[in-house]
Amino acid sequence: MKWEKYTIKTTTEAEDYISSALADLGVEGVQIEDNIPLSPEDQKKLYIDILPALPPDEGIAFVSFFLEEGASTTEELLANVREELERLRAFVDVGEGTISRGETEDKDWIDNWKQYFKAFSIDDIYIKPTWEDQPFEGDYRCVIEIDPGTTFGTGKHETTQLCIRQLRKFMKPGAAVLDVGCGSGILSIVSLKLGAGVVNGTDVDPICMEAVKENMEVNHLAEKMGRFYQGDLTTDQKLQEQVGAECYDIVVANILADIIIPLAPALFGRLKKSGVCITSGIIDFKEHEVTEALKAAGFTIVETTRQGEWVSITAQRP
Repeated sequence: MKWEKYTIKTTTEAEDYISSALADLGVEGVQIEDNIPLSPEDQKKLYIDILPALPPDEGIAFVSFFLEEGASTTEELLANVREELERLRAFVDVGEGTISRGETEDKDWIDNWKQYFKAFSIDDIYIKPTWEDQPFEGDYRCVIEIDPGTTFGTGKHETTQLCIRQLRKFMKPGAAVLDVGCGSGILSIVSLKLGAGVVNGTDVDPICMEAVKENMEVNHLAEKMGRFYQGDLTTDQKLQEQVGAECYDIVVANILADIIIPLAPALFGRLKKSGVCITSGIIDFKEHEVTEALKAAGFTIVETTRQGEWVSITAQRP
């Protein structure tokens, strides 16, 4: 299959903002190129002795996304991307904001990303790709193996790490958990490894259903420990009935601010009294909007945590 590659020339400051905007528009996956020096912590994760020499960081970045060649929606999407770039200028220096077009093959980007997904830890949780046999050292609470395939969720993204740390904090043995926007199933699996009694999950992408099933099996978790449904919890009444109402101790939603906002009442309705809702995938300039939406749905804000430009808001049903 042929794919068209579109590359936005921007600034390093705007990378995450543009990535978030593209995700809001339905773009699945981006490629970011810049010359920002790696931190000592990131260097340790590369498992190489000599780092490649990079040109000086001049604050320029390239954010690329891929569209199927000849898709009828391409021009409309590109128009929306240009509109979003102009809107972002009110919040961040977007730089040139120009879009150039290239071409690539499916194999160029579907599988090559695997070379960058290496084993890592989040506090006392060790996460590794299923295809990596590298032994690990350390006293970890749990070890998780993940193959996200073409879904979201290796655990390395800031938004996922924010959720995992909140799950560690609020999880109680035997808790019932709902994972909204489950992707690869990583947060569902983390929840079960941390002691949840049962986890249900939803996602609008049918590919996620198979990915979750496979990742559950790899982590030796019985199928009966989780049920996963395709659909949009915001408007799908049948799905709302399937997952149940007022029956969860924790709801976790690592999605996007523009989805969390209309979804807030549905999240509230799934929780037991005193249940906790953990949200993430929120770019920092949308924090206030999400906070107000959660409050309007009846939640009390418990805690707000941050990592880079990303925000996680934990709220409670009174």
